[in-house]
Amino acid sequence: MDAIELLKSDHDKVDKLFQKVKATEEGEHQALFEKIKEELDAHTHIEETIFYPKLKEEEELKDIVLEGIEEHRQAKMFLRELSNLVEESDKFEPKLKVLMEDITHHVQEEEGEMFPKVKKVFDSTTLQELGKQMETEKQSFKKSNRANA
Repeated sequence: MDAIELLKSDHDKVDKLFQKVKATEEGEHQALFEKIKEELDAHTHIEETIFYPKLKEEEELKDIVLEGIEEHRQAKMFLRELSNLVEESDKFEPKLKVLMEDITHHVQEEEGEMFPKVKKVFDSTTLQELGKQMETEKQSFKKSNRANA
């Protein structure tokens, strides 16, 4: 799987979880949030350690990468805040909603702007190699996070 296919697959997984949040009672949202957090933690990790550094090597991709990094910083702030809230907190649902809106916006920008530019700059062999590195790192990251949980 190439890097873009891998990231789109992650986007789809998270979107399905967002749809479940929208379709379920608030009492089920804490458990869904834990799954969302696990997926987003792994996704942002591979983007920041492998994908974004590779893109930053190319001048025409620097600005969009810097914006992506800033959006990740904001998402991580919400993830931390949500993790620290007790389920009964009045802040949980509004923060979860804003997180979902921010992530949806980020995904639209990546898929609508960043990925088409990346496809123009990098050939399919490079994207395949990047995808392999990202998949390996993602599995390792999830494994170490489960061990630390």
